[in-house]
Amino acid sequence: MTTPLDWSGFGHVSLAGLLFLCLAAALAGAVDAVVGGGGLIQLPAMLLIGPGGQPIYSLATSKVAAVVGTAAAVRTYTVQTTVDWAAALPMAFAAFVGAVGGAAFAGSLEPGVLNAVVLVALLGVGLYTWRKPELGVADRPRFSRPAQLAAMATGGAVIGFYDGLAGPGTGAFLVFLLVGLIGFAFVPASATAKIVNVATNLGALLYFIPAGKVLWGLGAVMAVCNAGGAIVGARLAVRRGSGFVRRVFLTVVVALVVSLGVKAVAG
Repeated sequence: MTTPLDWSGFGHVSLAGLLFLCLAAALAGAVDAVVGGGGLIQLPAMLLIGPGGQPIYSLATSKVAAVVGTAAAVRTYTVQTTVDWAAALPMAFAAFVGAVGGAAFAGSLEPGVLNAVVLVALLGVGLYTWRKPELGVADRPRFSRPAQLAAMATGGAVIGFYDGLAGPGTGAFLVFLLVGLIGFAFVPASATAKIVNVATNLGALLYFIPAGKVLWGLGAVMAVCNAGGAIVGARLAVRRGSGFVRRVFLTVVVALVVSLGVKAVAG
């Protein structure tokens, strides 16, 4: 169980490590499909096992699993709820361009600075959502249609750029943008965020694949597990409604704040 597997594309993980990563991928897919934040589970698990011997392999391979999982969540959402494709697709395209740009600048910003900025932003997002229990219960559009599309595209580009820098909490920021600023209810916001997240993950993979940093065998197995979890998570979100998604959202935000806070204290 602990002997490294001599399988091509698996980064010499052991059978026990592979089973652990499959479990982490399934759980990450479920959480991510509801409200985002699956990266809190999947990427740390991969860094702990260390396939390929270098962190870059974990980051690149996790994107493969994530893009398949988010695509599965999108499929489930579109079957069970209504998606505003005319608004979601331009936002996704802007986020894709932003993610490519962010990946190009990855490493140019001190991690401590980025973590501090994100920590403050997440605290604000969490407190604002917690103090407004009516937020996201129902759709309450705040802009005219042209202004809404412009705000979604701009926000998508900014958050996509952040995701290209491999920053945590991308899904949570997307959901909050759609709920807090645009006026979506939590369930359609989660569905739209998944569409945008597919685009940002694909943008990041544009850099990782040519660089040869993807462990395709491991990525394929984890993608199946992530997709299975994502389907379950998306069905739960639709069935349980916006109140359930709001509670999961606040839980994920708290987890992100704690995670970044520990990193800040540890230096």
